[in-house]
Order: sequence, then structure tokens, then C-alpha cells
Amino acid sequence: MKKYVVIILALITLFSCKNPNKTKQETLVKTEFEEIINQEYELIKPTENAKKVLILFPGFPHKAENTKKEFKILKYAKESNLAVIFMNYNQKLWLEENEKIALAKQLKSILIQNNLPSNDVYIGGYSSGGNVSLLISSFLNENKNFKLKPKGVFIVDSPIDLAALYKSSKKNLKRKFSKVSVTESNWIIENLESKLGTPNDNILKYQQYAAYTSETKNIDNLKGLKKTKIRLYTEPDTLWWKKNRMADYDQLNSYYIKSLSEDLKEAGFNKVKYIPTQNKGYRANGERHPHSWSIIDRVELIEWINE
Repeated sequence: MKKYVVIILALITLFSCKNPNKTKQETLVKTEFEEIINQEYELIKPTENAKKVLILFPGFPHKAENTKKEFKILKYAKESNLAVIFMNYNQKLWLEENEKIALAKQLKSILIQNNLPSNDVYIGGYSSGGNVSLLISSFLNENKNFKLKPKGVFIVDSPIDLAALYKSSKKNLKRKFSKVSVTESNWIIENLESKLGTPNDNILKYQQYAAYTSETKNIDNLKGLKKTKIRLYTEPDTLWWKKNRMADYDQLNSYYIKSLSEDLKEAGFNKVKYIPTQNKGYRANGERHPHSWSIIDRVELIEWINE
């Protein structure tokens, strides 16, 4: 009799190990996303439980649709349940005080209207959009009237030093090497002179508006970012710039971005990361260009946001 009991118990144990109370099946719920498009921005957000927000500013002539085309971030953002706002705000190399206030109100309004959190926001921009990102992020962190404090900010090969940009444009006009370069340089000089004069005569005016002035190591317009995570992306491909624009290294955005990273660290900004890349700059149409959104490692960027 005992022998049969042992056998029965063994069988019960065997079957219970193979199927312990019917293993629970995990139900995978796919997060739904919605798209909102208007004149100010394009927003892609989870229909619920968006915990973080990424705000992106385009380069000078571009809008949200250009950013979406050139910066394929949505796949990775969706995997992290991240809301992404593609701004149409452009054509700014610097921000006047009234523009900072207006933009801060606009960003706050976008978050409130779309039920998005304001306590976990990251801001980034390409080219001149990077200037805007740095300036507005510093302003928000310093201004107590806006309960919107960016946790991180990044730039993509931005012309942060306006005085250096002016002098580089002057060099380009003397060379007359590239039609694109000449056209752009004429526009830059005309706009800078009309507002700021020349850096030789009025460097203080340039310091007042620029994100950074390397000549005087001035970072006053970024002082609100001392405790903020900062990423500075650039691709210092000197051979490409020499071949296609006849530009020297000290004419490149890369030169001044590296200088900024050094001056920020020297001033006690401990969350700065300078990220130079190699052969990553390509436009969406396949054209090789180091001045592109594509120099960003998208997976790494999302990991940085999720830290």
C-alpha cells in the first residue's frame, strides 16, 4: 500500500512541476499614440501615461516636417513612451528678452493643453535651433515665473558664437569659393550688423545675445544650465569643409563647440558632454554632410533622457 502511495505522490509532484497552477500568461498592451498638427508644432504623444517630453527646434529655414524627415527619432521615442514636440519655431540665431518670455509661455501652454508633464522635459535643436535650445533652457531654469525646468538640453552643430560667425562670414566673402557659402555669409553679416554692429566695435553687444563668445570666454547666457545635463554634438570633418567650402577649422561650428565645452567645465558645469562624431553626417536623401541631424546616436540619446 505504501508503495502505491509513493508512486501517486511522485506523479502528482511531476505534473505539478510541469504545469504549476497553469502558468499565468502575460498580456502585452501596445501603447497607442496620437498625432497633433498645427501652425506652431507637431506633437506625437502616447494617448496616456506620457512621463517625459522631448522638444525639438529646427534649423534656420526649416520646420517640424523637416526635423521629422531628417531626424528619425520617433521609433525610439515610442519604445520609451516618450512624447515628442517638433517645433516650427525657427529663423533665430539669438533671442531677445521679449522673445524668451513669449517662447517660454508658448512651451508651457503646449504642455498644459496636451496634458504633458512639465517636470521631465528635454530640449534640443539643430543648427540655429541649438542656439534657441540653449538660450530658452537657461532662461526657463532661471525664471521662477515658469514652472518648467528642462532636465537636459542638447545641440547639433550649432553656430553658438555670433562674433566668430560674423568673422567667418567675412572670410567666406573674400574667398568667394562657394555660392552657397557666399549667399549665407551675406545674409549673416547683414542681420548681425543691423542688430549688433560689428564684433570689433561692439563685442559687448554680441556677448549680450550669443549663447557663447569664445573671444572673451563669456557664458553668461548659459548660467541657468549649471546643474542641467548638456550634450554638444558636432562632426569636425575638416577635410569635407575644406573641399566643399574652403573653410578652415577655426571657421567651423565644431571649433567653438569644443571650446564651449572646455569653458563650461572650467566654470563648474559638471554635466557637460562634448560629442564629436566621424562620418555620421548624412542628409535624408543620402547626401554626405557633417552638418546634419544624423550625427546623433538616437538610441544613446534616448538612454540619456531615461537616465
